[in-house]
Amino acid sequence: MTEPGYYPRGLGLGEAVKSQLVGDYHSEIVERLKTTRFELMLPGGGTTTRVRLAVEFGFCYGVERAVDYAYQTRRRFPDRNVYITGEIIHNPGVNGRLREMGIRFLDGSAGSSWTFSDVGPDDVVILPAFGVTVQLMEALRLVGCVLVDSTCGSVLNVWKNVEKYAAEGFTSVIHGKFSHEETRATASRARAFADGHSIVVRDLDQAARLCREIEGPADPSGFLDAFEGALSPGFDPARHLERLGLANQTTMLSSESLEIQEKLRAAMERRWGPAEAAARFRSFDTICSATQDRQDAVRRLIDEGVDLMLVIGGYNSSNTNHLTEIGVAHVPTYHIESAGCLVDADRIRHLKPGASAETESTGWLPQGKPLVVGVTAGASTPNSEVGRVVERLFRLRGAAL
Repeated sequence: MTEPGYYPRGLGLGEAVKSQLVGDYHSEIVERLKTTRFELMLPGGGTTTRVRLAVEFGFCYGVERAVDYAYQTRRRFPDRNVYITGEIIHNPGVNGRLREMGIRFLDGSAGSSWTFSDVGPDDVVILPAFGVTVQLMEALRLVGCVLVDSTCGSVLNVWKNVEKYAAEGFTSVIHGKFSHEETRATASRARAFADGHSIVVRDLDQAARLCREIEGPADPSGFLDAFEGALSPGFDPARHLERLGLANQTTMLSSESLEIQEKLRAAMERRWGPAEAAARFRSFDTICSATQDRQDAVRRLIDEGVDLMLVIGGYNSSNTNHLTEIGVAHVPTYHIESAGCLVDADRIRHLKPGASAETESTGWLPQGKPLVVGVTAGASTPNSEVGRVVERLFRLRGAAL
């Protein structure tokens, strides 16, 4: 049974907030694209501009659910203080809209000054789509406030695997970014067990370093330094790399996760032999289906032929960053947060892969010739922003929708 004051499945006000959600995030342009096989072609400026939208893009089910729960919460508790532990999803427009609705952010973002010490038993706290750590959940329960839990089902699935690993004495190797909210929450599931441990591996280079330690030991003290911040407290390479279970931050690049899996499996076999390694290494595919679908759709779009790609989404959105990585390997690709990033026909503001700050580039939009532009959006990007980008693009090419 669900405990009193804890809402993991909404508040029964989905219909009541539906028109508000449509008003904030619907796009007639996107609906038009869906009815024209995800392609629009318009003449203008003496050339033809063709926009091809990836068939899987934008809001996934888990994101829609989280945003819906936040709107329901504000509707259900109009006179209470409503807090959220951090960004509901990684999209500045959506988070900005929640601030406009009076939802108070506890992470200090956008200059917010509220902290967990402000939360009292009469208040309401929303848990975002990424989930929260076991420790934070326990602290909030002790406060006695109302909790509205919007944690994505795909994230919950990863947690189950990590908890199973820890319960059976396996260290969780998490392919992800140790500073990401989801990964921190996932790693905390292992620490909830008496001898549960985890290590976060960001990329193939870190996976290779981990493999050397598995087969070695190569350099235990150097290993601890190399993975500072990414290890559970008390992590001992000599003991905690003997039995491993692989999990993923749900928004990572799936091809990289699979490569890391095979590298770890091979390292365990070299250390223990194939038969023993089979009992000491476990892995489950925990990349969410929406992430995989959006990555596959970008690849298909590029295969069909585009001159350049626009990838729309928050700069701190992991799944959007990975869509950009796929694009840049094949065509000029620009990760933008909003239509405002298309400054003019010569200048664009965007985030380069691996960069920490936005940059401005010139000469991004070819003129005087036919152009095919591929467009996609991360799972945290609403249709409304996709529509604004498409409209802005056509205007810069001398055409109007």
